[in-house]
This record gives sequence, structure tokens and C-alpha cells, in this order.
Amino acid sequence: MGFILATARYLGLVNGAALAAGRWIGAGCVGLMVIIILIQVFFRYALNDAPAWTEEASRFLMLWMTGLMVPTAFRRGGFVGIDMLVILLPRLAAAVLNLVLLFLIAGLLFYATRLGWKEVTGIGGRFAMSAIAVPVSLDFSAWMKVPRAWMMASLAVGCTAMFSVCIELILRSLITLMGGERQLAPITETQSLGAE
Repeated sequence: MGFILATARYLGLVNGAALAAGRWIGAGCVGLMVIIILIQVFFRYALNDAPAWTEEASRFLMLWMTGLMVPTAFRRGGFVGIDMLVILLPRLAAAVLNLVLLFLIAGLLFYATRLGWKEVTGIGGRFAMSAIAVPVSLDFSAWMKVPRAWMMASLAVGCTAMFSVCIELILRSLITLMGGERQLAPITETQSLGAE
């Protein structure tokens, strides 16, 4: 019990710090995405000529925002249908159901994480995005098209973070089943930058 509790506390600290950083970066992605969409609207409706890079850049930022913020939502919980069922069940049955579901989710996330990293390192990640380029020289004379792997890394990072959160939640569920619920610190660092 002591080992599981210590591991859950350590993983909770690591996840809390990583997810807090992810929320800030994700919020930055949302802000940039809004600016790019406004640029696209101006070009499309005022100048009747929307540049292709705005659409690709918005998609790129949306994927990263999702990959960085979804793990926080998963850690916070709140699946309405499952929560209603858990409330109706006796405490022990609800804890066992929760643990079983978390193990199923962990298996799916492990598989998704492997797929995500395969997309980053595989042949598909070697192709470049058609409309987004970044400077590779200080005088902006040389530009490189952004590799597709940079975009697909959002899936790999998001699934890896969700897998880590799932392991933490499994440990917390085991501790609850063993009667150590009072020794668990609440998950408090999930504020959404004041957006809640």
C-alpha cells in the first residue's frame, strides 16, 4: 500500500506539472488559431483571396491544442453516462467498475500511443506540409516546409500524457479499493486558466 501511494503521489505531481504547462501552451495555440482565422476571414472576404497557409496553420494549432488539453479533461473526469451508473451502484461495485474501465482505457491508450509515435517516426511523417514553412536561417533567406511529423506529434504527445494520467487514476482507484482514500490528495491543479 505504501509503495502504491508513493507512486501515485509522485505520478500526480509529474502529471500536474506537465498538464499545467500543456494547458498554457494549449491556450497559446487557441489564441494563435483565433488570430490566424481572423487573418483568413479578412483575406477571404475583404480581398477575395484566402491564403492556403492559414487553413493548414489553424489545423496544426487545433491538433496541438487538443493534444495538450485533453489529458487535463481526462484527469478531471466527468463522463456523464458512466458517472450516473457509478452513483447508482454500491460503493464497492462502483470502485470495481471504475477500475475495470480504467484498465480498458489504458489498453486503448497504449495502442493509440504506439500508433501516434509510429505516425511521427514512420514514412508518413517524413512528408512536408504543403503550405507551411519556417525560416531556417537568421536572415530569413532560407525556408523549410514543416514536416508532417511535427503535426502528428500532437497525437503522440496527447496519447502519452493521457496514458500517464490513466496509470495515475488506476493507482488512485486501487488505493481507494484498499481503503486508503483519505490518504489521497485531491486533484486540484486542473483549473482551466480561469475559463471554467
